[in-house]
Amino acid sequence: MIMLNRTILSLIAVLMLAAALNGQSAFIRGADLSYVQEMEDCGALFKDTAGNPADPFELFAQAGCDMVRLRLWHTPAWYDTLNSGQRYSDFTDVLEAAQRSKGAGMGVLLDYHLSDFWADPGRQWVPGAWLPVVHDLPALSDSVYQHIYTTLMAMHEAGALPEMVQVGNETNRGILLTQEENDAGWVLDWPRNAALFQAGLQAVSDVESETGQDIRKAIHIAGPTNVGWLMEGFAANDVTGFEVIGLSYYWQWHQPTTIAQTGSIISSLVADYPGKEVMIFETGYPWTMDWADGASNILTDTHPDYAPASPDAQRRWLEDLSDAVAANGGSGVFYWEPAWVSTACSTPWGQGSHKENATFFDFDSRVLEGGGMDWFGGEATTPTIDAAPQIQVVLQQRGQALWVELPAELPALLRCDVYDIGGRGVRSFPLQGGGQEFRLSGLPAGTYVAVVQSAGQVFASKLFEQAGE
Repeated sequence: MIMLNRTILSLIAVLMLAAALNGQSAFIRGADLSYVQEMEDCGALFKDTAGNPADPFELFAQAGCDMVRLRLWHTPAWYDTLNSGQRYSDFTDVLEAAQRSKGAGMGVLLDYHLSDFWADPGRQWVPGAWLPVVHDLPALSDSVYQHIYTTLMAMHEAGALPEMVQVGNETNRGILLTQEENDAGWVLDWPRNAALFQAGLQAVSDVESETGQDIRKAIHIAGPTNVGWLMEGFAANDVTGFEVIGLSYYWQWHQPTTIAQTGSIISSLVADYPGKEVMIFETGYPWTMDWADGASNILTDTHPDYAPASPDAQRRWLEDLSDAVAANGGSGVFYWEPAWVSTACSTPWGQGSHKENATFFDFDSRVLEGGGMDWFGGEATTPTIDAAPQIQVVLQQRGQALWVELPAELPALLRCDVYDIGGRGVRSFPLQGGGQEFRLSGLPAGTYVAVVQSAGQVFASKLFEQAGE
């Protein structure tokens, strides 16, 4: 009778989850748990706040996590010579993690990296299996379609079809490039990119039609300041069929962009692209500046309002970010790798974890009291945001300089911030009324985004090419 009651309760939970995820009004709090099974195999024993061993997927579900994000690599053969030689984030590993997530009552966001290795703003390597057709667009597009279609249908047959799918990961440049093309510098061939994205999105749509199950389709962009011009490119090149715009936003890499400015950008996206949901697909914040192993930690900066690093600061970062996303019409926030704890295993860059100081666990793999895990249980508030003044901004590139023209009387303190293609701030200029020119001396050749903004609103942005001096 007890087992029957548990089964009924589990079924009710799954039905309630499906109803919530199919309705765009529900705010999603999610976590990328791609590393969990690897950490378990490496000896990690996850514990609750009392120190009792617990299944990590159950820990997150009980805390209130709505959805688990899982990355999928095509053929991560580089794992063969690492640690025990076991591969992770391949289809076998992802299917098991998806089944465990759903078994705990959570939904799944499947993240197709479309690579054998990490895909990000600086690296979009084509899978080795597709190298022979990398310059044959119809054949490469078919490879993308078949990869996504066959893996999703296999997950459906196993009872683990994801509720959401993102085609590509942090796609701020051309995707599916040879290493030589990728490493030669930033490149974005929109007609080629558009065909590849459409092939992937069509595969998801066809799976929807065949299974009769709804799957929200997403694209993913790194850095809030990059989303405007990239979305213009997707729209201009007729990339259609997706419902969600996903963003990465880390203080570490996207400063000086603030939570408030990110909210302003989300508000603009919601207004400019009716019917599209906007979510934060990746964020992270440290709870300590200490380390537990020899692997260099990747999150080492704190925002002044959330300093010093602590479990409380980590939770407040997530609460404030969620409030800003919700208040500006966004639909969810995902935390990247909150369970990448320290173990004796190695990555390609070092022994241990590169993020143990920004997980939701202490160095003994016990859930932090008052840390990020408590964020799942809250509700995003929607504070009243005063209407920001509208001002006319002229933002132009003039040779090796930026020209900014503003009204004589400014409504707020403004500045012009320059970001690289990954969303990292590289220059910042205070602004005053009238016209002013800013030299870009010392800025390496490349593609950048100039943004005119106040502490809480973005007024103008411009993509520009900087030639070498």
